[in-house]
Amino acid sequence: MTGAQEQGRVVVLTGASSGIGRATAVELAARGYRLVLAARRAGELLALAMELDPTGTRAVAVPVDVTSPDARAFLMDTARTVFGRVDVLVNNAGVTVEQGWWWDDPDPLRVLRVNLEAPIELTRLVLPEMRARGSGHVVNIGSVAGRAATNGMYSASKFGMRGFSLALRRELLGSGVHVSLIAPGFVKSEMTARAQLPMPGPEVVARAVADVLERPRREVIVPGVYRALAWLDRRLPALADVIVTRVLMRRRYGHGRPHG
Repeated sequence: MTGAQEQGRVVVLTGASSGIGRATAVELAARGYRLVLAARRAGELLALAMELDPTGTRAVAVPVDVTSPDARAFLMDTARTVFGRVDVLVNNAGVTVEQGWWWDDPDPLRVLRVNLEAPIELTRLVLPEMRARGSGHVVNIGSVAGRAATNGMYSASKFGMRGFSLALRRELLGSGVHVSLIAPGFVKSEMTARAQLPMPGPEVVARAVADVLERPRREVIVPGVYRALAWLDRRLPALADVIVTRVLMRRRYGHGRPHG
């Protein structure tokens, strides 16, 4: 489909208030999509909706915590009430253990609740209408950490997201419902603010999301340079160990030696 043909489709986008989510909202609004923006921070979310659509007719803000079943149901009900349907679900909301080791964190499993459980449950809420209609698209924001493991809880959630996405795509073949996985490497965002690494802006991910909505693909790694890391982890895991522990983990999470 062309961008013109896609105009008017309704997108529910989680984690929309900052970083990749915000950039994706801006990109999709520019391409003519109608947006239901979800995040916990009401102020930032409302400001973004107003920035993208001062009329309030093409972008609506729904402050929610996606780990709450009631909040997830409210989000989808609001989308249907305002726009009549949900054509696209972009599961972008995500967290990680920012510093230190995950086993020292008081609640490491929150990473799984936000990054994996919530996307699965949100997908479950939109699939019946998409399957009945014979059209729809679920876009999951994974990570290169779902191919080359780094942080225990974060990688667990992103490996799970990758498995879920690829399996769901096969389960829905022939139904008219597409499933795509976008796997970013390090890009500038609040989550990576402490990382001492060269990073592009989140717009590179936003463009990838918008592009798969127009030309569906199974999986996209962005920036493209991270395809090499995924290949190394699969083919030369010992070399990948060196790169991950000496460069990525130290510069991203502030870890020293892996078992220090």
